[in-house]
Amino acid sequence: MQTVPNQVGGYKVGGCLGFNHPTYVAREADQVLLEALKSGQFCYVFNCRQMGKSSLRVRAMHLLKTEGMRCASVDMTSLGSNINPQQWYSGVIYQLLQGFELRSKVNLKSWLQERDHFSPVQKLAQFLEEVLLANFPGQKFFIFIDEIDKVLSLNFSLDDFFALIRFCYNQRAENGAYENLTFALFGVATPSDLIEDKTQTLFNIGQAIELMGFNPIEALPLAQGLCPKAESPQAALREILAWTGGQPFLSQKLCQWVVSSESAIAAGQEAKAIENLVRSRMILHWESQDEPVHFKTIRDRLLSKPQRTSQLLGLYRTIWQQRHIPADNSPEQSELRLTGLVVKDQEHLRVYNQIYREIFDQRWIDRELKKLRPYAEAIAAWDTSGRKDESRLLRGLALQDALHWAEQNSLNDWDYQFLAACQDLDKRLALEAERRAIEFDRLGTQLELERRAKQKLALAYEKAKRRLRTAAAILIISLIGAAIATGWLGYAVQKQQTAQDKALEWAGKSALKQFEFQQIDALLTAMTAGQELKASVNSAQPLQNYPTTTPIAALQDILDNIREWNQLEGHQEAINGISMSGDGKMIATASRDGTAKLWNIHGKAIATLRGHQSDVYSVSFSPDGQLIATASKDGTAKVWDMKGKAIATLRGHQGDVYSVSFSKDGQTLATASRDGTAKLWDLQGKNLITFIGHEGDVYNVSFSPNGKSLATASKDETAKLWNLQGVLQQTFQGHQGAVNSVSFSPDGIQLATASTDKTVKLWDLQGHLQQTFQGHQGAVYDVSFNPAGKLLATASEDESVKVWNLKGQELGTLPGYKGAVYDTSFSPDGQMLATASREKFARLWNLQNNPFKEGAGVQNEIAALTVSADGSWMATAFKSGEVHLKNRAVAL
Repeated sequence: MQTVPNQVGGYKVGGCLGFNHPTYVAREADQVLLEALKSGQFCYVFNCRQMGKSSLRVRAMHLLKTEGMRCASVDMTSLGSNINPQQWYSGVIYQLLQGFELRSKVNLKSWLQERDHFSPVQKLAQFLEEVLLANFPGQKFFIFIDEIDKVLSLNFSLDDFFALIRFCYNQRAENGAYENLTFALFGVATPSDLIEDKTQTLFNIGQAIELMGFNPIEALPLAQGLCPKAESPQAALREILAWTGGQPFLSQKLCQWVVSSESAIAAGQEAKAIENLVRSRMILHWESQDEPVHFKTIRDRLLSKPQRTSQLLGLYRTIWQQRHIPADNSPEQSELRLTGLVVKDQEHLRVYNQIYREIFDQRWIDRELKKLRPYAEAIAAWDTSGRKDESRLLRGLALQDALHWAEQNSLNDWDYQFLAACQDLDKRLALEAERRAIEFDRLGTQLELERRAKQKLALAYEKAKRRLRTAAAILIISLIGAAIATGWLGYAVQKQQTAQDKALEWAGKSALKQFEFQQIDALLTAMTAGQELKASVNSAQPLQNYPTTTPIAALQDILDNIREWNQLEGHQEAINGISMSGDGKMIATASRDGTAKLWNIHGKAIATLRGHQSDVYSVSFSPDGQLIATASKDGTAKVWDMKGKAIATLRGHQGDVYSVSFSKDGQTLATASRDGTAKLWDLQGKNLITFIGHEGDVYNVSFSPNGKSLATASKDETAKLWNLQGVLQQTFQGHQGAVNSVSFSPDGIQLATASTDKTVKLWDLQGHLQQTFQGHQGAVYDVSFNPAGKLLATASEDESVKVWNLKGQELGTLPGYKGAVYDTSFSPDGQMLATASREKFARLWNLQNNPFKEGAGVQNEIAALTVSADGSWMATAFKSGEVHLKNRAVAL
């Protein structure tokens, strides 16, 4: 551990304190350990790092030596890890020989060579008995083994070593000399970590020494060093301990900062002064200020075992949320305590101190869990809903992938409850699907029987005609046969026509119902039914005599209301982002399949942009439409020409790049990243400015219309406004979840933000909230203004796109999605909207003639249908009260 001595006040931050150091704080553990060792007990001090274990060992050894006892320390770190058992045990013997000052009395090389026929552990056993106990009868020997956790990195088991220590204690019953040999272990480990063979454990014969932090009485010696800078040093120390919880390293460090600061602390100002010191020099940007390393050590210990990290984070999350939980000494709790994050306090576990609580907070927990879980966003949203929103639960392949991941990792109760709820929903939906399939099969069978009946009637009709021809010679029989055949055929044809009419009527109604979910598919269904109806009637037949008019009414209504204009098909995975060019003639899409694609407005793929090594999250056209920028999970952004050739790669972020946007003059780009920053670049990939200030992932970035400002959206539940020199101008706070998207109004005087909390908010640039848009049932991933600045389009996890006016009123919903919608983009004239979703195709919507006026939409219940006397005009009345008048030729 790095040692940083402090010359002012005598404080020492990091490293081991000498037994006579002026700031050594004697704790209850000092006395308990000393008494236990004197009584000959095997002792072990297992605790997290930087709690003062080594200082405790040094002081105990000094006090024992002053009473004439022999002490030696074996530091496991100095033995190394890439060695064999022979070298390891020889190293232990050498350190004992040196620690007990016996090198002049024993030639270790010769002594070891004489015992080459013994195993390594047998050599150590003989050294203890023959060299120590036999040659120094009556002399007390204390062996301190420090950094015992370092043995975990060895490539061989040390069960025999721990069994030897147990043997030494068991031998006391037969050989009194072993009463003079005592062991003490120190390190960051649990007994279960150290011994693979649980039947040979020695920890059931020893005494665990609880090493706690400083309490206010024990810590009083630290107050003396604060006198030069604090009018009331004890009051200042109380505020320090209130933040550190008595954690030794942090307490010494804060004391050092107080005495080395330029300003003194006046009486009564201790709380404010210490809080400012903690927040500015410890909590804010803690990763860059963590010197000597402390918080990173805790983080790395917690995240060091990927297969158990989820379980430990889940346990810590519960403690953080509930403030404390009952301590049960389970392996999971013991492992978490060894990180230093939590401490046992009166049979409960709690977060050790306020500093840890603010650094390793809920947002940090969620961020780390998200890195681990393939279903992080889903479980968080489910939990936010009070575990009631089943739309957040996994199904199908996503559930199977999650269960497979769970089998390979240790999870916490939260995960298991979520996965159990997912499995329950999946089972219920499977049963419902099975029931529907059976019903569908039944209906299908009925339709098949009707089809076969029609086929039989047609065959019978042909057979009857043949019979009529062959029976012409016999007039009477022919007349009788003809009469019979005519009556039977009339019945057959009538029955066939009735079945066909019912099928066409059902198709028309089905198209109307289908329109609520799939507009293009519904149009095709209605057109097919209309063509079949047209083919079945005489062209001169009046409309009022048609057997059914449902397909005509359905087609008319769908044509009046259809908004989905095209679907862009070609990606192999979900589409994360979409952008329309400045002239409205081109569309670019970004996909999880690792590519971006360029399309014309008619849906033809023009180019595929290949080069990223992972998911492509975002895509953006330059203002002149000559360049395309993409952002990717691979940590880079790229600039491409319109032929799909990469001309620059933007490298510099330390995590996924979520968003990319061109400036209004097209000369610079901005990116947003998982590393918590946004960056400004030139077109050659040179980083110009880094925007630092968010406390979580930055999800989205947007330039102002005048090109002088930049807005960012972050997981830390805020949006921020910056000038292009990287200076923060405003913070927008109010969302109760991550802010996923931010968008400037076309006039540049308002900002819209979209959040995981299911809302969209409208702000002025001074940070004042003007409107909240509520209506989505899931996280809102994107928000964008239409070019006129009078409407907002929002894309959501709830599988919908909604359009709003700026008063917060929902004007309409674009239907038919089968997965979360991630992004939207208006055409420059505002007449078209492009959307990207979890589906593998993008959708284009026609917004001409204000489709979101009140009452717009398919009216799927017809009240009456009237035809003019000459049959050329048709009037359709709907139950909504609306009446449509159509020329018959247009309708068909």
